[in-house]
Amino acid sequence: MSQAAEPWHLVKQSTLHGTGVFAARDIPAGTQIIEYKGRRITPEQADAMHPVNPDDPFHTFFFSLSSGKIIDGGDKGNDARWINHSCGPNCEAQENASGKKVHIVALRDIAAGEELFYDYGLIMEGRITKALRRDYLCLCGTPDCRGTMLALPKKQAGKEKKPKDKKKSAKKG
Repeated sequence: MSQAAEPWHLVKQSTLHGTGVFAARDIPAGTQIIEYKGRRITPEQADAMHPVNPDDPFHTFFFSLSSGKIIDGGDKGNDARWINHSCGPNCEAQENASGKKVHIVALRDIAAGEELFYDYGLIMEGRITKALRRDYLCLCGTPDCRGTMLALPKKQAGKEKKPKDKKKSAKKG
């Protein structure tokens, strides 16, 4: 098997949260590492399914597309669903021009063995309360950590404190 056909990633236990995705080999900046796959559903179908797990209601594998559809990585999904959030990511999710596919792309060179992260930047309707920020607690610990996986208005983002609790209850929304 040639190096180009070898996977860029591997899945294993994360020291940050649960399962994670790691670089199987050095990944150059700009590399499309993996497509985020899963069944396409409507927002109404996603709402009807939420919470997927009542014991962990803020943990989902939903990925919203600009088309309004949602990729349900929990149904026919792949390893991309295990990529954890960080406020200081080494990857980003890029939607293709048709708005039908999402690829996880390296923002910088990533060394073999390094965990892959992207910023979930979850968008919620209505007011972002302290309770909601806690429900989507971030534990990345990066210097720019905003304390939540939610996308915050600029005025709120600067007021966030680093979380002290080490339990993370969400994956993506």
